[in-house]
Amino acid sequence: MSMDTVFWIASCTKLLAAMACMQAVEQGKLKLDDAKQIYQLCPELEKVKVLQDDGSLVDKKHDITLRMLLDHTAGFGYEFFNPKLRDYGRPVGFDVFHADEKDILAMPLVNQPGERWEYGINIDWAGIVLERATGHKLNDWIQQHIMHPLGLKNINMFPTESMKKNLAYMHQRWPGDLTKSEERDHMYREPILATHDHDKKRLFHSGGAGAFAQPREYVQVLATLLNDGKSPITGAQILKKETVELMFTNSIPQFPDFARQGIPAAKPEQTNPAPELYPQENNPPQGWGLSFMLTQEPGATGRGRNTAWWAGIANLFWWCDREKGVAGMIASQVMPFGDMAVMGQWGACEAAVYAALS
Repeated sequence: MSMDTVFWIASCTKLLAAMACMQAVEQGKLKLDDAKQIYQLCPELEKVKVLQDDGSLVDKKHDITLRMLLDHTAGFGYEFFNPKLRDYGRPVGFDVFHADEKDILAMPLVNQPGERWEYGINIDWAGIVLERATGHKLNDWIQQHIMHPLGLKNINMFPTESMKKNLAYMHQRWPGDLTKSEERDHMYREPILATHDHDKKRLFHSGGAGAFAQPREYVQVLATLLNDGKSPITGAQILKKETVELMFTNSIPQFPDFARQGIPAAKPEQTNPAPELYPQENNPPQGWGLSFMLTQEPGATGRGRNTAWWAGIANLFWWCDREKGVAGMIASQVMPFGDMAVMGQWGACEAAVYAALS
């Protein structure tokens, strides 16, 4: 690998999609708390049902807003984390990693909107909302309004030929031996194979997991957030300062232990179980901004208060610490998610950065 290596960044895409949505909010094209607008753009979200434990479907009791899609309280889940959703999709099954919108449109809610936090296809839906509100495909919007102003040429939902030449191989780790992994087929093939514009328009532009990137360019996006929405390199103002501050504000204070509820491994080949996301001493209240987790108290690595972080299923992790002006990313292409070897390196890398600063 080198600094030119390109990774499928999976759920690290969510930050890019959320930034795109917040740009549309700034422009008056979208509203964070207007369910009527959401239903006008996406009537499917007005009609969507809620899946019960017995496999039945019931009406939803509450409305869905863009804010709820961005903070994962709208009620959607992921089939690889939620056993009842996995089972509901069988015998054919759901697969959110093949760039087909039909899987997203077919999934019911797994919770009543607003009643709990659950990680899922919510930001895929936010991307659909943006597309229908603006008439632009999500990747086209991201390229025009984020990547081009930042001067970044190696973050894209459809890798360029030069990006493909530097594409990292995907690997699979099997239970019991963290020292061994083997190459496997890519998890997200269709966008890599798409060469014609009509293919790129036909495939789903996944706001939840669709982007490929060089990590050294992704951290330039993070640097823009550190700098109140303005690129420290090109000077482009991507988001207003107050928008960045809103994104870094805890959106779900009513769920202070949301990341301690435990996330099962409904598809063990794709993810390990996660008893808790980012454990901290004394169990301080946990936060979630608009598309990412917030560690509201300082972390053991040296990170400051209200640091944002998130991850991708192939074991990629980023963090963005606006208090101390530090951001970074560690990237791998190893399945399943929650790989202890990679997570150990993430913690060590982050701690080394803060140690160097002190």
